[in-house]
Amino acid sequence: MGTFLEQLGGFGGEKKARRWVFVPYDQLTDQVGPLRSVPADELGIVMVESRWKAARRPYHRQKLALLLSNMRHFALEQAARGVEVHYLMTDDPYRVVLATAARERGPLQVMDPAERELRADLAPLARAGMLEVVPNETWLTTTDLFTRSQSKGPPWRMDAFYRLYRRETGLLMEDGSPLGGRYSHDASNREPWSGEPRVPEPPSFAVDEVTEEVVQLVNERFSSHPGEVRVGALPSSAADAEAAWEWAKRRCMEHFGPFEDAMSTQSSGLFHTRVSPLVNLGRLLPARLIDEVAELEIPLASKEGFIRQVAGWREFMRHVHHATDGFRVLPDQPSPPVSSEPGDGGSARWTGHTWESAADRTADARADGADASSHDGPDELDGGAAPSTLEASNPLPVAFWGRPSGLGCLDRVVQSVWEEAWSHHITRLMVLSNLATLLDTSPRELADWFWIAYVDAFDWVVEPNVLGMGTFALGDLMTTKPYVSGAAYIDRMSDYCASCAFDPKKNCPITHLYWAFLDRHAESLADNPRMRLPLASLRKRDDERRSHDLRIFEWVRDTLADGEALRPEDLPPAARTGGSAALT
Repeated sequence: MGTFLEQLGGFGGEKKARRWVFVPYDQLTDQVGPLRSVPADELGIVMVESRWKAARRPYHRQKLALLLSNMRHFALEQAARGVEVHYLMTDDPYRVVLATAARERGPLQVMDPAERELRADLAPLARAGMLEVVPNETWLTTTDLFTRSQSKGPPWRMDAFYRLYRRETGLLMEDGSPLGGRYSHDASNREPWSGEPRVPEPPSFAVDEVTEEVVQLVNERFSSHPGEVRVGALPSSAADAEAAWEWAKRRCMEHFGPFEDAMSTQSSGLFHTRVSPLVNLGRLLPARLIDEVAELEIPLASKEGFIRQVAGWREFMRHVHHATDGFRVLPDQPSPPVSSEPGDGGSARWTGHTWESAADRTADARADGADASSHDGPDELDGGAAPSTLEASNPLPVAFWGRPSGLGCLDRVVQSVWEEAWSHHITRLMVLSNLATLLDTSPRELADWFWIAYVDAFDWVVEPNVLGMGTFALGDLMTTKPYVSGAAYIDRMSDYCASCAFDPKKNCPITHLYWAFLDRHAESLADNPRMRLPLASLRKRDDERRSHDLRIFEWVRDTLADGEALRPEDLPPAARTGGSAALT
C-alpha cells in the first residue's frame, strides 16, 4: 500500500454527510476559503495526484517531488484535524477522476484554480454542474482593483496597480503619502555584493518516511525527467513551511533590498527568501507575509522591495494573465498563434529523443457520458500562446540544458537551475532571458523551459514573466521596454566575469549581441520612448562596427545551435584587436 496511504488510512472518523471540496495542488491551505469556513468534522476534501499532469512536460524532478510531497503531507494534516480525505492517484486528467468523485459524492466545490491549464481541464465539469467554482481567496487583490488601476490602459502598468493597492490598504503609508516619500525604493536596491555581509546558508529540512517515499516514486516513475532531487531542500509539511519563513525573516530580509539585483558565484540566492515555491503552492499566504514584513524592524528599502514583489508584481502578473486568457486574446491586437501541444523547452535537442507528452500517453477520457478530453473555444487544453512581437523564432540553445556555452554567466546560472530548480529573479531576467532575447530565441520555447525547470513556475506566473517581461514578446502590453543589456551590466552586478574566458571590457560577445539586437529591431523599437537613447547610441556606431556586431551574433547563434562552446580564439577576427574600441 505504501507509507503515505497507510498513514492516511489510519485516520478513521465518523462517516457522515460532508461538504466536499476539491483541493488542487496549489491551494494547500486551510486558512482561507471553504477549508476555513467549514468545520473540520463537516468537511471532506478530494485531492488528485495525476501522473497525466506530471507527464505533460519534462518537469524537473525537484519540482515534482516538492509538489507531491506537499500534497501528501497536506492530506495527512487535514485528516489529523478531522477532515475526511479522499486522495486519488491516477494516470488520467483531473476531469476524469473528479467526474467520478462528483457522481459518488455530489457536486464538488473548488476555489478558482490559479493555473489556466487546470481551469481548462476542469471546464467541462463546471459546465455540467459537477463542479462549483468559488473565488480563490489566496490572492490579495480583486479584478476590480486591477481594472480601476488601469483606467488608461492597456497597455497595463504595474506601478499604477501597486500604488492604488498601497493607497487603498494604507500599507506602508502615512497621512496619505508613502513612507520614505516614494512608492518604490528600487533605486536603493541595486548594489553589487562583494562578500559582505555574509550570506546565509539555505535552509534544510528533515526527511520523513512520506517524503522518502515520494522521492523514490519520482526517481523511479519519472526517471526520464531532468534534474535530481535534493532531498534535504524539500520543505514538505506545514512545519517546514513555517521554518522556511522564519529563516527568511531572520536571515534574509534585512539585506534583501540593497542586494536584490546582485548575482554571485558564491551563492545562488544571496539574500533572496526562497519562499516563492511555498507561496505558489498555498503553503504560505501572501497576505500573511506582507503583514509580517511590514512589522519587521528592517530598512525600508528591504521592506518595500519585498512587498512590491509580492503585492505588486506577483498580483499584477496574475491579473494580466487572466485578463488575456493566458495571452490568447490580446487587446487591440490580433490573437497570437497557440501551440497545439505542450512544448518541451528544447529537451529533444538535448536528449536526442522527442518528449512523449501526456496527450500521447493517455487515451481519450470521458466524463459524465460526454467526451471530456475534447474542449471547445477558450477552454481548449493546448500548449500555450506563442506571441513574438519581435518575430523571434530561433531554437533555445542546448546550453540551457547544461551543455557548456563558454559564457561564464550563462553556464553558472544554468548549473544552479539544474541543481536546485531555482535561481533568483535577476539571474532569470538579466542572464537567462537577456541572452535568449539577444539571440532571437523563440519566446514560447523559453517560457516552456522556465515552466519545466523552475520549482515555482506555473503558467500564470511564468508566461507573463517570460513572454511579457523577459523577452518583450508582447511588446509594451505590460512592460515599457525590452530588458536587454551587454556585458557591462553583468560585470557590474556579479562576479561571473572573473572566471570567464572572455573579458567584459575587451572581447565578451554579449555586448556585440546587444548592439546587434538593437540594429536588427531598430525599426520595431523606434517609437518606444525608453529606447530612444540606446537607439541614438546605435546610430553613432559606424558601419564597420555594426557589421562586426552582426558577425558576432551569427557566430554565437550558430556555435550554440551546434551545441559547441564559445572560445575567445574563435572570435571573428575584428574582435581580436583588444581594447574597449571593440565594444563601444
